[in-house]
Amino acid sequence: MDMPPDRPSVTQLLRHCSGGSKTALDELMPVVYEQLHKLASRCLRAERPDHTLRATALVHEAYLRLVDADVAWQDRVHFFAVSARILRRILVDHAKAGNRQKRGAGAEKIPLDEAMLVGPQSAGGIVELDDALQRLASQDQRKSEIVELLCFGGLTYDETAAALNISPATVHRELKLAKAWLHRELSQNAS
Repeated sequence: MDMPPDRPSVTQLLRHCSGGSKTALDELMPVVYEQLHKLASRCLRAERPDHTLRATALVHEAYLRLVDADVAWQDRVHFFAVSARILRRILVDHAKAGNRQKRGAGAEKIPLDEAMLVGPQSAGGIVELDDALQRLASQDQRKSEIVELLCFGGLTYDETAAALNISPATVHRELKLAKAWLHRELSQNAS
């Protein structure tokens, strides 16, 4: 992300925010907005095409939650790691709210053979992935965090390694195991 030379870095702004500076918070949003929008777009790319949540709305909701978060910001990587968790939480909450609305409120009855045509693009996909990531976290927290930072946070292997204080090679190895575990879990639940 290119910044004019007179603009402070994300890490500097985050440290000022942690120190209680409200002006630093106002300066931070334009600096991180584009990256947050890219993360939100990446998260939504895996969703169904008619998803009602758009990247801009997702970024704005994430920003509101970030503003209210009482976090001692360490650096840019820490900020985007927390942002990844918040984006995931918003998507899961949105999917769960959609599922609640479908369970009644005059919903149209669909014959079983038509219901079986619903694929992984359904609103439940993100909820199922979140449930699987929570089960993975109960068995291996680090693997779950790696998936979350890479997939939801859009961090690189190096940034993920820095955020978790491990080597990029460990990130790569753990990610392969986590993907295999998630694939097995999601395949079993689909049957």
